[in-house]
Amino acid sequence: MELAWYALLGLFFATYLVLGGYDYGVGLLLARGATPEARRAALNAVGPFFLGNEVWLVAAVGILFGAFPTLEGELLSGCYPAVLGALAGVVLVTAGVQLRGRPRSAAARAGWDRVVVAGSVLAALGWGALLGALLQGVPLSGDGHAAGVGHLFTPFVAAAALALLALVAVHGATFLTLRLPATDLPSVARLARGLVPAALTTVATATVLGLLSDRVRAAVARPAVAVLLPLALVAALLVARVALRRGRAGLAFAATSVALALPVPLVGAALWPRVLVSTADAAGPQLADPAVLTVADAAASGPTLALLGWLALPLVPALLGFQAMCWWVFRGRTDGRAPVYW
Repeated sequence: MELAWYALLGLFFATYLVLGGYDYGVGLLLARGATPEARRAALNAVGPFFLGNEVWLVAAVGILFGAFPTLEGELLSGCYPAVLGALAGVVLVTAGVQLRGRPRSAAARAGWDRVVVAGSVLAALGWGALLGALLQGVPLSGDGHAAGVGHLFTPFVAAAALALLALVAVHGATFLTLRLPATDLPSVARLARGLVPAALTTVATATVLGLLSDRVRAAVARPAVAVLLPLALVAALLVARVALRRGRAGLAFAATSVALALPVPLVGAALWPRVLVSTADAAGPQLADPAVLTVADAAASGPTLALLGWLALPLVPALLGFQAMCWWVFRGRTDGRAPVYW
């Protein structure tokens, strides 16, 4: 039962990263000095989706609170700068997109665009730092509770945050190759291709720092998974680059979606059956026998999970149906023409 709920939590959060990722990626691209018309076109391309995409985050948080209350408490206390930063970014993006159309002056709209950019950066860095902290290990005190937030300020966590930021930027640019008018496709595809090497560099840097980190090596229970999944992520980015060069927007978007979803199973599978590993105490030195919080220990009681299961049965099909309806209703480019998918 705990495994099923843990997998469902991972599925919801990975789906949120994929769907919300192109929201934040488009938001990041507003900072590249585009004209007001180009910024408006980019936001119009993502506009029908962004509120629905955030529903997956709400559902994931609901599962975390209901099915894994112990994990929720330790994450909020041990990683609250990353979590608060990510949530602040989500709020800023939502507010900026909703409010930029209200003022009539171009300067005010440009100000809201800057809010969207800042929120996109915060959201991407925050979620990346959270995933990096989980893979590195969260210090636990003698009573089993998270001790301090110093573990967030390490080279590996910083590299993981930057890697997710780069992945989000590539994903957002690739999304625009599906949605913007065909006349804008060459420039957007060229931008997306140009961002792939930056994403590959940040992913490689995070992987190397993880392999060199004593904390990460102590936390990871399955080293093979921790190596194979980053290789799969690199392969997905290379597929996206080739697809963009050949004008296959749908294939490129599928590849960047895979790349953005992979960090979640990477963390879950590499740590399983543990979910929090204390690789350092509050002062920082390595622990000879690290304390751990397993998935079973973090989960709610069996009756609670069974009750939540009855509530989740209609939720998953409803979310999938809503997402499919959105993509069907707003399929194609903003000028009404269909993209080349494969």
